[in-house]
Amino acid sequence: MMIYRKSDCTYGHPRITVELADLGILVNHKRVGRLMRAAGIKGVSRRRNFVITTQRSKRDHPAPDLVQRHFKASSINQLWVADMTYIPTWAGFLYLAVVIDVCSRKVVDWSFGETMTANLVISALNMALLTRKPDEVIHHSDQGSQYTSVEFGKRCREMGVRPSMGSVGDAYDNAMAESFFACLECELIDRRSWKNKTEARLAVFTWIESWYNPTCRHSVLGYLSPNNFEIKLKEKITINCNPLSPVEAVSVS
Repeated sequence: MMIYRKSDCTYGHPRITVELADLGILVNHKRVGRLMRAAGIKGVSRRRNFVITTQRSKRDHPAPDLVQRHFKASSINQLWVADMTYIPTWAGFLYLAVVIDVCSRKVVDWSFGETMTANLVISALNMALLTRKPDEVIHHSDQGSQYTSVEFGKRCREMGVRPSMGSVGDAYDNAMAESFFACLECELIDRRSWKNKTEARLAVFTWIESWYNPTCRHSVLGYLSPNNFEIKLKEKITINCNPLSPVEAVSVS
């Protein structure tokens, strides 16, 4: 029950089973599921009702689709996905643009805005570039006018970013970003309400920085959080790149 509450009542039996294993408690996931049902608790569903938040402009020219629904990357800063969503508050909608690393599922950076403009997505891209300093990263999004705008394309060229875009109004062409928003909606947005946009900004910021990136476990990452996955990946790269010291070489031989 402690693990379930720590997850804000969102974890189902697979992730609770992994949490128990980390605590040294080995138990079958089926038993955890039975105990959860007996206690009347369950994880939240991450299905998202697809809502189009971007509109394509006939005056703009979309970038080619460099991803083709192949959302895989062997290292960080190789492929990013980006998208926008809206957050309802009593004072009106707050808009959120995010940039996510495909390798680790980490939300690299994001930006908030009062309106859905090119500046919103450019701000998210700028913050991601500042944080990660990638080398020729692919930036994949939909064909919303914000991403096909002249300003966004210019910024990509300036920073050596390779823009990529899926088809219009097809959630599967940007499935990873949609998956993140499904998680955000079912774990936070659908379960809270905010009187103003400042409250919403703080809640989303806290959820990303205190829960999603450092703690939330992903099955595709071997049930590691995005931050922990990147730490493990960097450790593996360091070990593979560092040659053996003389003492180590003698020991191995």
